[in-house]
Amino acid sequence: MGSAQTVKTARLGHSFTDHHPRGIAMQKFADEVNKATNGEIKIDVFGSASLGSEQQMLQATQSNVQQFYLGSVSPLAGRQKTLQIFDFPFLFQNHDEVANVLDGPIGQEMLKNLSKLRLHGLTWSGGAFRDLANNKHAVNTMADMKGLKIRVMPTKVAIDSFQTIGMNPVPLSYTEVFTALETGVLDGHEHPVVDMYQNKVYEVEKYFTVTRHVYTPVVLVVAEKWFDALTPQQKDIIQKVAQETQVFQRAEEIRQADDAVNQLEQAGMQISVLPPEELDKIRTVVKPVIEKHTDIIGADFVKKFIDEIEKVRQQTVQ
Repeated sequence: MGSAQTVKTARLGHSFTDHHPRGIAMQKFADEVNKATNGEIKIDVFGSASLGSEQQMLQATQSNVQQFYLGSVSPLAGRQKTLQIFDFPFLFQNHDEVANVLDGPIGQEMLKNLSKLRLHGLTWSGGAFRDLANNKHAVNTMADMKGLKIRVMPTKVAIDSFQTIGMNPVPLSYTEVFTALETGVLDGHEHPVVDMYQNKVYEVEKYFTVTRHVYTPVVLVVAEKWFDALTPQQKDIIQKVAQETQVFQRAEEIRQADDAVNQLEQAGMQISVLPPEELDKIRTVVKPVIEKHTDIIGADFVKKFIDEIEKVRQQTVQ
């Protein structure tokens, strides 16, 4: 055990419950780092947004008030435009495709570029496809979506996409969603299914639709200032444990997502799957949104990213 003088403490914040794959993974990460450094690094984990919203936690990590953050990068997308690509609808087809792109050259380049924001990117530790839930009626077609007041991520791509489909997007922090559904401020929301189940949306929503319209990755980052003060050996341990945790977290997220749809149904929600022909209609309708935001993000980067997806897709087919 390190002496009191040599113990480095850190706070890790995320917005998920202790039973969420990400909550489980982050406790595992903290325990393994403590073990591998013989107690020299002690990470305290704060879940369920107890340190604030994702935006607040990211700002706290940038200024080293909080040392680690696990969550979405969308609050950073205003200052680092390339991150907005993750809001593009229907980019990815499956989890393997996502893993190969994020662990490949372009994903790693995006991770490194977080240093411009005083963050050291450790790993794309997981993520999930997003689906739709509401309390008005079953959604089986694009036409069924029209007029629904839906909470979306507070990003321009998400807002533009849902407006184009015909919904009324409401950008809210996720921590406010349950109350907004309860009080009728919202008709529904779109989010990964595990979070929906863990946050008991079946108490305030009746209809769940599998759409898998966007894949939202989550990143594990550390305050650059705190990380830079570590010894090379300590840095290596944190990076190694982050990679090991990533393998565990991704597998656990996929496992729990498969279970969560059944659990929502058992809890009384009506489940439907948007048919391929309806998804094709949505793809056609949102094309102008993608074109508009391609220009904002940078056409060269978008092309490079989509080329990487195509390359991975071809390798999978072979």
